[in-house]
Amino acid sequence: MIDKAEIMVKAGDGGDGSVSFRREKFVPLGGPDGGDGGDGAGIVIRASAAVDDLRRYRQRRLYKAANGAAGAGRKKHGKSGPDLVLEVPPGTIVTTPDENGAHTLLADLGAPGETVSVAAGGRGGRGNVHFASSTNQAPHVAQRGEPGEEKKIGLEMRLIADVGIIGYPNAGKSTLLAAASAARPKIAAYPFTTLEPVLGVVEVGPRSFVMAEIPGLIEGAHEGRGLGHDFLRHAMRTRMFVHVIAGDAAAPVDDMLQVNRELHEFDPELAARPQVVAVNKVDLASVRDRLPELRAVMREAGVHAHYISAATGDGVPALVADVAERLPGLQVAAEERPGPVKVFRPLPRQPRYSLVREEDGSFTVNAPELERLYVAPGSGAGELRRQITFQLQRMGAVKDLERAGVRPGDTVRCGEVSWTW
Repeated sequence: MIDKAEIMVKAGDGGDGSVSFRREKFVPLGGPDGGDGGDGAGIVIRASAAVDDLRRYRQRRLYKAANGAAGAGRKKHGKSGPDLVLEVPPGTIVTTPDENGAHTLLADLGAPGETVSVAAGGRGGRGNVHFASSTNQAPHVAQRGEPGEEKKIGLEMRLIADVGIIGYPNAGKSTLLAAASAARPKIAAYPFTTLEPVLGVVEVGPRSFVMAEIPGLIEGAHEGRGLGHDFLRHAMRTRMFVHVIAGDAAAPVDDMLQVNRELHEFDPELAARPQVVAVNKVDLASVRDRLPELRAVMREAGVHAHYISAATGDGVPALVADVAERLPGLQVAAEERPGPVKVFRPLPRQPRYSLVREEDGSFTVNAPELERLYVAPGSGAGELRRQITFQLQRMGAVKDLERAGVRPGDTVRCGEVSWTW
């Protein structure tokens, strides 16, 4: 199971606005009629029940959405790109790293159909019809489309199960899951047989619940030792645990305490969840001989345990019945427990322009809307400078430059265009 992936997403760029003029017979002075460019496509991540892991995002890491089409004459708007939808399994957490490398939560897609937009497409550029005025009746200028957002996205899948089976390696977790459900995990007489979490549906009379086997935890699992650290995240959504202890272990209680310690180190809330303890392998003669000792040790530790044989099924029905009886009482607590939710972080409203006086005495005008201007083919750089200065005057930037101390002969820059005041 591939349950973690990191991808790059690039939303579509907006289409360029059009520089066009109306030319029709018997219609003199038709004026500008360049249409706007279409918006670039965004990228959306959606939870889908048809997807069961993140394998496809390991095989392909870069996803690009379609660009918007350019505008055309007769005020024709370019076509906007359709959003690119990436499907993930329900229970996937979507994050993005910030400038410090810490992952910021974008959404927790817990149910099929839930979506989150992770990259916005660029807006289409405006056609020259928008730049016409009484003193600028034939603008040969239009806007280029905005670039789409580009982000690194982290995807982390967390299985949605009611009950998690935990315990030391080779304690019999896979055998218990196979005995209690129709799941068929790999079973063998050596540790770390299970290399990925396995789900099974357990039916107890009219009730049923989903049980997941969490691969074996050993000392230091929270630091990445063994396999448990990679799969402890799948225990985050469970409401309770079945803690399987090998009856033939040298120190069963110590094993139980160690597993709980690893849960606590990974997330203290995990260790606080209800547990049903099951001492396994009572079908072995060596375990039957020490049953009185095991019962005494568990009583001394204050633990009420089930004594089962997952291999023969002895005690398993009583165990799953106990779990099924406890689960409904945990439903409300699980739903009310705070968890990650979709978040919306609006960007602050940006000013239309800002002025900077450089050390050499020149002035720089930062105006994103004007920096995307371009002129029609055949028009020179002088036309672009004239249009930019005209738009700066309409925006009020010229007066601000004069207040800032600009003098004739000073150099003024806006984007890649510079001129002498």
